[in-house]
Amino acid sequence: MKKIITLLMGLLLLAGCSNPSDKNEDTFDALMEKGEIVVGLDDTFVPMGFRNQQGELVGFDVDLAKEIFDRIGITPKFQPIDWSLKESELNSGNIDLIFNGYTITDARKEKVNFSDPYMDNTQIIITMASSDITSKEDLKDKVVSVQKESSAYDAVSSEEGIVPNLKNGELITFDSNLDLFLDLEAGRSDAIVLDEVFARYVLLSKNIEEYRILEDNFGQEEYGIGFRKSDTTLLDKVNETLEEIVSDGTFEEIKKVYIND
Repeated sequence: MKKIITLLMGLLLLAGCSNPSDKNEDTFDALMEKGEIVVGLDDTFVPMGFRNQQGELVGFDVDLAKEIFDRIGITPKFQPIDWSLKESELNSGNIDLIFNGYTITDARKEKVNFSDPYMDNTQIIITMASSDITSKEDLKDKVVSVQKESSAYDAVSSEEGIVPNLKNGELITFDSNLDLFLDLEAGRSDAIVLDEVFARYVLLSKNIEEYRILEDNFGQEEYGIGFRKSDTTLLDKVNETLEEIVSDGTFEEIKKVYIND
């Protein structure tokens, strides 16, 4: 019995060592051999990654990922994740990349490696048009909502004098940015802070005159692709391919489908 247990433990260890998602290894060769890479995304984040009316995953980042990995020679498998757990999902090996409007921040750099930035974004403030909020100063004693574990949460929290002066001295958080609009429209939130890329796409399907986008904002930022610290080869390959896609005009062609500057 002891011999059997020892043999089983040895097999389990071998299986663990061969896992292409081992967070302590450079997994590029194993991923190429497997022929598949798991891309983690928030499937409600229009226009970067979302589901169309047929339930298919589409979006700018989805198409960009397909183009990148087609050129590298590996098939992307898109895995919707809880965005608040994205770094944990990556570093535990459940996904191989975070690729979905993922903002580059110093705090996140401690957990992941980032690709070269590929798109600019702003954290904007939106209210209903009937609101008396016209500036950041007007957020005092108001209910302000953001997505959980988002760059919007970080941006608002890091600005001195904002959160302590909100109603109850805290931000309200939701699982998705779509929930922010629902709460704002229901009158429970006085203002929401979120990615401009997302917000302007959503507002295309609404009566824009019912909303106000404040001139004040919570800062400029850039999107990048998140990698495990150990995956330096994969990072280099993606950066090289991304540069090619930008240089030959394919990036702009993909962008035109989803984003109207």
